[in-house]
Amino acid sequence: MTIETILDVNGLILLVEILDAGNLSEAARRLKMSRANVSYHLSQLEKAVGLQLVRRTTRRVEPTEIGLKLYEHGRSIQNALVAAQESVSTLGQRLQGRVRLSVPSGYGQLVMSEWLIAFKREYPDIVLEVMFENRVEDLMRDEVDIAVRVMSEPPQSLVARDMGPVRYVACASPAYAAQHGMPTQLEGLRIAPVITATVVGRQTRVAAYLDDERHEVLLEPTLISENFLFLRDAILAGLGVGLVPDYVVIEDMRRGDIVTALDEWRLSIFGTNMYMLYMPNRNHTRATMAFIDFVLDQAHQAGRGRVSTR
Repeated sequence: MTIETILDVNGLILLVEILDAGNLSEAARRLKMSRANVSYHLSQLEKAVGLQLVRRTTRRVEPTEIGLKLYEHGRSIQNALVAAQESVSTLGQRLQGRVRLSVPSGYGQLVMSEWLIAFKREYPDIVLEVMFENRVEDLMRDEVDIAVRVMSEPPQSLVARDMGPVRYVACASPAYAAQHGMPTQLEGLRIAPVITATVVGRQTRVAAYLDDERHEVLLEPTLISENFLFLRDAILAGLGVGLVPDYVVIEDMRRGDIVTALDEWRLSIFGTNMYMLYMPNRNHTRATMAFIDFVLDQAHQAGRGRVSTR
């Protein structure tokens, strides 16, 4: 008897649900089954295949090599079933569904907010769940369809769509600059009262690029927050030299309410590019795909990113 005759669709989909959930208890909750029942069906699937499909620990399960291959097959089948069901249920109707999105607090509020509102106007029947946060999410474990994040190199395990470069600026109010001066050398940031966002518990490490040369400087900011609107207010109030992405203060710069320094340097704290990230094998509903295309198009029109797949 071959493996093709042993495996069934339900078994593969059960494996997908277990690995997506991360542990048997959570899988049982999602499937509305008892944990013992989930464990039994997994054991039966492994017995049928003749190989271990997952490695169990007290807290989570991880796929073996063959388990990961079968997971990918099961995910493809699940995607096809969802797409077929969607095609039938939405026949003749406006696009519906739910998109769960995680965006950086500053970029989400100052750049993406307008795009998200425009998307809702175009697709009023799609439920949009938006979380404004700066943590790097494990998209396989958390119930998030799409995450937008700043980073230098996106994880190889995720699909990464380029939304354009992120350029940090060293900036201050004209009053601060007139009274204290602005740093003219990279090392000048060490002694300036720096206002920025950083990772709690870690040193603020600024990467700086001049032509093809990479430099690095460690800072001790005097004002730290994940709320970029607050950081902008503090910079405008003359409390120090801000190190923030240009989109935070772009309008203030145009009005002359903020001046910049070290313009010849390309500065970065969290990364040099903005990426849209999502799992390659996750259920991508029509609503999710419509959202991805819409936002990438908005970024492209704004001159921020490219629409090609990484």
